[in-house]
Amino acid sequence: MSEPLIEIQNLTFSYPGAPGPVFQDFNFQLLPGKHIGLIGPNGCGKTTLLHLIMGLLRPQAGKIVIFGQEVSKEKDFVAVRQKVGLLFQNADDQLFCPTVLEDVAFGPLNQGKPPAEAIRIARETMERLGLHGFEERVTYKLSGGEKKLVSLATVLAMQPQLLLLDEPTSGLDEQTKHRLMHILQDLDIAYMIVSQSL
Repeated sequence: MSEPLIEIQNLTFSYPGAPGPVFQDFNFQLLPGKHIGLIGPNGCGKTTLLHLIMGLLRPQAGKIVIFGQEVSKEKDFVAVRQKVGLLFQNADDQLFCPTVLEDVAFGPLNQGKPPAEAIRIARETMERLGLHGFEERVTYKLSGGEKKLVSLATVLAMQPQLLLLDEPTSGLDEQTKHRLMHILQDLDIAYMIVSQSL
């Protein structure tokens, strides 16, 4: 059996002041090549789980192992963020540059790629997602569906080995939902979607 990409062992997490834990002795594995969905109602801990995996939150107990390495300190999670892409539920939390091309190229630039290579990667990623012609569009003027696709492009441009998606189809019209799901089905990397419904 392959080594899990993510392994969570006996994880406990509570928000300060909350009446009870979000997770108590929680265990979870994601194996290479798998595409899985975690479905549950609002407030059940789906987004919290993604934030724990990415190191945006820290558990009170338990162990998180990603790509075979236990992660617990900020430096560990910095390395994780180079390999794991997170698509936030709200695209406005992900997009912050004036134009689409700048937003999509930001990740590769931040990874240390030379500007010309970062732009090439950004353009190729946008082309793959059907966003050709969006390069100079102003990010905040995009529709909700366009923002979601551009957000996905920003994550994929970093060439992650694993993708975590928080409510990727929330607020999208049917056509954009189908387009997004088709893009995801064509990916050759493992991913996990958290959502309230399929």
